[in-house]
Amino acid sequence: MKTLLKIAGAILICLVLLLVVLSITGLEPRARTPGLWLKGNLVTTPVADWSFTDELSTVKVQTRTWYLLPHSVTTYCVAYNGQLYLDSFYPAGVEYPHGRSWNENVARDPHVRLKIGNNLYDVTLVHVTDPAEKAALRELKAKKYPQLKIPADSQVQLFHVIG
Repeated sequence: MKTLLKIAGAILICLVLLLVVLSITGLEPRARTPGLWLKGNLVTTPVADWSFTDELSTVKVQTRTWYLLPHSVTTYCVAYNGQLYLDSFYPAGVEYPHGRSWNENVARDPHVRLKIGNNLYDVTLVHVTDPAEKAALRELKAKKYPQLKIPADSQVQLFHVIG
């Protein structure tokens, strides 16, 4: 029994040490591989115009999981009237928020951290449901990303960045 407790204690200590190291180093997402913490310079002033993101193809998003570890991904973005929007493509037959871990996290807690360049922004995401707004964003996205085959509207979820 003592040996079992020692093994369990050693495993717990190793896990805590691993989490401490990862919180310092970040372990950011790469392409289609998710990550944990985002690292960079925290920007605390509100952004009035997000059009500077037109030059970028992707941004990184860090959400909060129910099990207290961050979950970060890379996603596409588009600026519309100075506002920033993020999107999430879904496979056919899967409905929001299921099917994408980061979308489930946003549905539960919309407060996220964005990484744009080396800057971090603490913002809130709002799920876009207005068909007219979605249509306008779809046109902008098609212009910004001509190489992408954008799926049907039912397979694209959009989030408006507030903050």
